[in-house]
Amino acid sequence: MTDTDGYGLWFFAFINTAIFIIFAFSFFKPQTDRDWRSFGAFSAFLVALFSEMYGFPLTIYLMSGWLQSSYPGIDWFAHDSGHLLEMLFGWKTNPHFGLFHMLSFILIGFGFWLISAAWRVLYFAQHTGKLATTGPYAHVRHPQYVGFILVLTGFLVQWPTLLTLAMYPVLIWMYSRLAKSEERDTRAAFGKKFDVYAKRVPAFLPYLKTITRQPQ
Repeated sequence: MTDTDGYGLWFFAFINTAIFIIFAFSFFKPQTDRDWRSFGAFSAFLVALFSEMYGFPLTIYLMSGWLQSSYPGIDWFAHDSGHLLEMLFGWKTNPHFGLFHMLSFILIGFGFWLISAAWRVLYFAQHTGKLATTGPYAHVRHPQYVGFILVLTGFLVQWPTLLTLAMYPVLIWMYSRLAKSEERDTRAAFGKKFDVYAKRVPAFLPYLKTITRQPQ
């Protein structure tokens, strides 16, 4: 298979989508309707991503006129050229070993770890009737949503497309809405205890002091 044979591979698009959705499912383990909505949105992002990565390069086709005129030395329909950030910066290296690809692996890996670590804490808290405040919950109130956003960001850095760029802010808005809905339920269940916790711990972006201190 040559480099220009990198598209129309719908089997690979399906396999990669299925692998990452199953992988995410094993980390997140959705149970409530709210969980399934967030997981469904994440899955839709993956379908759009891998459909362009291996199936039909819609972004390359739509931008082909500008890309060919601005960067005439690049075969934009070769599969490696789909790593747009690597190509646009003109780094003469295999994009799979480039800075953006490595950064994407870090974001994706840390995101999945955060989802998994948060799920274990939340599972124990739910089964003991307690408020989840330890582990990742000692630093942010919604670590699983933060994990999903990190994974989405990692994929976007690795293989940006017009469709996933359009979906990205919508997904962040949706996770923000789901987080607010989740907090209303938690506040109803734990009252002042949750209010004290919410004053101390931010929703999505950790304070430096919550990272460096030991959870109480």
